[in-house]
Amino acid sequence: MKTVLPVDTQACLSSNGDAPVRLLIAGVGNLLRGDDGFGVVLAQRLMADPPQIAGAVTTIIETGIGGIHLVQELLTGYDALVVLDAVERGGAPGTLYVLEPERADPEAWSVEARRDFFADTHYAEPSRALALAEAIGAQPPRVLIIGCQIRIDSIEHLLQDLTPAVARAVDDIEMRLPGLIAAWLSEPASAAGRETSIEHANRVVAKDAGSGM
Repeated sequence: MKTVLPVDTQACLSSNGDAPVRLLIAGVGNLLRGDDGFGVVLAQRLMADPPQIAGAVTTIIETGIGGIHLVQELLTGYDALVVLDAVERGGAPGTLYVLEPERADPEAWSVEARRDFFADTHYAEPSRALALAEAIGAQPPRVLIIGCQIRIDSIEHLLQDLTPAVARAVDDIEMRLPGLIAAWLSEPASAAGRETSIEHANRVVAKDAGSGM
């Protein structure tokens, strides 16, 4: 599924008059395994009621566990990517995280490592899909992951709904996502590998709003 928002280009210009950022928001995960469906559920909610994100022309997709579909979409050309995904970071279920992943460098891999990696065409893990996108020159300059801590036992059985804590997290981040992404896009690109909780990121958004930015 894919939603491309109708856009007034002038309204999407950044504060300094730059052209709008081409932004892809992608929900990934497995709806059949409880909390692992966080990203897909959130993406479906966003597609049903698309948010307007300042400074961006936004496309929203949900790829489930088909990472190759994410790579195919990236080939159309984007400036920034936000991945919505379930994560295991050792926190309380429903905890939300903002992650800026390190970029893979397939050129630095051994021949055997590259062969083994590219022999697997499923790319269910977002990290694998992003590595493939990097290898073929399709990965955007900026990538952000909005992750939600799962309850481990919720993914062990098929046909499970989101647990209450993760369902509440979907409600929470759906409201905050436009401001959080707009604030991220307005910042200079930072070093990859940065991680913070959503609570810290929200304080940054609130600070920017209070300063008139």
